[in-house]
Amino acid sequence: MERVRADGFDEFVAARWSALLHVARLLTGGDRQRAEDLVQEALVKLWFAWPKVAEQAPEAYVRTVLVRMAARSAKRRWWGERPVEQLPDRADPGDVSSTVAERSRLEAALALLSAKQRAAVVLRYYEDLPEAQVAQALGCPVGTARSHASRGVARLRQILSEAVRPVG
Repeated sequence: MERVRADGFDEFVAARWSALLHVARLLTGGDRQRAEDLVQEALVKLWFAWPKVAEQAPEAYVRTVLVRMAARSAKRRWWGERPVEQLPDRADPGDVSSTVAERSRLEAALALLSAKQRAAVVLRYYEDLPEAQVAQALGCPVGTARSHASRGVARLRQILSEAVRPVG
């Protein structure tokens, strides 16, 4: 039993790790370390639920866990950062490609949205989920999920249309 469970789980993680990490990164506003923590915690929860959800929809289950954990973690005030005397070296401005700069700009804009708006926008427009699945992942009615997504997109347009600042 354990070996069958581990095999299916390992295959799922190997196939979906990078996609889950990218979704988590968008849900956390671009914070890669928090995103990795979220994915790891979500996969631990998936491991325990694997016998129940393996044949149904493991990706939907783990996505729902990610959204809920991201919303909860957004309410935390302290993440364990410690001040340092000297800031790390910055990359040369010439090293950053326009694609990376645009992605960073979008992640920074996503970080300014509320956790529910960010989750709704990421699930609806990045993951391309139907509104019903977005609502299910957020744990709210479809109309509320639609409202979160609409307001989130409007806020993103406002943020991104403001003065463009160079990255770096």
